[in-house]
Amino acid sequence: MAQTTESAASAPAPPTPSSPRRTPRVHRAWFVAAVTFVTIIGAAAFASLPGLLIEPLHEEFDWSRGTIGFAVSVNLALYGLTAPFAAALMDRFGIRRVVAVALTIISVGSLLTVWMTAAWQLVLFWGVLVGLGSGSMALAFAATVTNRWFVARRGLVTGILTAAGASGQLVFLPLLSWLVEDHGWRPAAVTVSLAALAVVPFVWLLLRDHPADTGLAPYGGEYAEKPAPVTGAARRAVTVLLKAARTGPFWLLAGTFAICGASTNGLVKTHFVPAAHDHGMPVTAAAGLLAVIGVFDVVGTIASGWFTDRFEARRLLAVYYALRGISLLFLPILLAPTVNPPMLFFIVFYGLDWVATVPPTIALCREHYGEDSAIVFGWVLASHQVGAAVVAFAGGVARDVFGRYDLVWYASGALCAAAALMALVIRRPRTKTPSLAGA
Repeated sequence: MAQTTESAASAPAPPTPSSPRRTPRVHRAWFVAAVTFVTIIGAAAFASLPGLLIEPLHEEFDWSRGTIGFAVSVNLALYGLTAPFAAALMDRFGIRRVVAVALTIISVGSLLTVWMTAAWQLVLFWGVLVGLGSGSMALAFAATVTNRWFVARRGLVTGILTAAGASGQLVFLPLLSWLVEDHGWRPAAVTVSLAALAVVPFVWLLLRDHPADTGLAPYGGEYAEKPAPVTGAARRAVTVLLKAARTGPFWLLAGTFAICGASTNGLVKTHFVPAAHDHGMPVTAAAGLLAVIGVFDVVGTIASGWFTDRFEARRLLAVYYALRGISLLFLPILLAPTVNPPMLFFIVFYGLDWVATVPPTIALCREHYGEDSAIVFGWVLASHQVGAAVVAFAGGVARDVFGRYDLVWYASGALCAAAALMALVIRRPRTKTPSLAGA
């Protein structure tokens, strides 16, 4: 009996979820990244729709393009302003809960637009609800997953997760444009609602908040216990902002990313389809071109992640913004009733650069702000969406006033040139940056 007791005492304790265990052949981090990728793809459906709604809503309700653009701008602004608080909420309540709730809010907001009859309802349902939901699982979601689950290959994973949004655009944009053209905008809004809702079970069942939940170290790193939930999420987000705002790199990153949002989500994603339609191009053809941008965006963003692991991030940003500005200056002379080879060249060229800026921007946030980099990036993303919101609204007003979009294309090209110069001014940190919230 004593021998049995001694044998039992010397037997190894069974593994617990919080103790390290042998790393499997395929690290669990890659499965988490895959679930995150699918989640962002499913949620990307709502981002494909605004540019397709401008003409149908204008024709049905006689709302001005500026009014519709305002609703889109509210959506984009809240998308950005919610992101830093969402990153802090993920630290408090976990990634899985925050993302599941966010997807549900997106689904409800999109579905409610089916019954709207006034412009303020568009602002409330699409602008506020979808904006809050999408902001809660924006790129800060990808940054948080990458920071927690990966030490090695962070740039590559960031590029892959960022490309997920473009993949979602690729999947949904042709379908949504066909629905809008042949069946009206309401079936398209319902499709967006169902797509967001369909992802919720995958998030709840398959996503895990931290490597320690599965007894593993992050990919390429050492095992660490799961930190205790961080209370005061809103206070922490504001504290990190106030600390970061005292540093020069934050304002340079925020300024360049505001121009990034202005020249992508605010301009091309929102106004390319109606601008091409102004020149006689069918809506389905214009939407197809945006989908092609999504194809090459996947390639460009993953390549940018690979480059970010190997080259200086600020120089990559300067090159990306300069090339984007040049391409936008040529766009007004390329728009025509049919798709011609020069336009295809623009689509490929611009697509490779669409969100290639994200991996080096996240890398610079991580380099300068350490453990708080996800929250700092959330605030930088807020500037991205504020820039997008301003141009989404200004583009609609410019079209109402001047009858064409040319001025907006030229102004955005000039802004991209300024962003390239701003990126080169960012200095490398001299020492490792501690947590801003505890500074």
